[in-house]
Amino acid sequence: QVQLVESGGGLVQAGGSLRLSCAASGRTFSSYVVGWFRQAPGKEREFVAFMITYSAYYREAVKGRFTISRDNAKKTVYLQMNSLKPEDTAVYYCAATETSYSSSYYYSWNSYNYRGQGTQVTVSS
Repeated sequence: QVQLVESGGGLVQAGGSLRLSCAASGRTFSSYVVGWFRQAPGKEREFVAFMITYSAYYREAVKGRFTISRDNAKKTVYLQMNSLKPEDTAVYYCAATETSYSSSYYYSWNSYNYRGQGTQVTVSS
């Protein structure tokens, strides 16, 4: 069983930066697909970014501003968020799962077996 704990959320002004961390515990982490999702009030949860080994995939709206990375030795996944906008305000969730399918499978929250509890990110205008 893999447990995921997010940290690093908070309140930031538009144009600012935050780095989210997701610490994993449990089984071997290095081979897992890891992802970040977000859910804004009144909206559905949406894909932000995921990483298969060291290949990264991003939501169009965050390309060039967000960077997903991983440190397998620390069993930690990061989401560096720069040039934040008010529309980035949401609860951000970390997720992980075993690598078994092509990349298209991992755009969905339901494809991940392990999920964190979320961390709030609020961007003020």
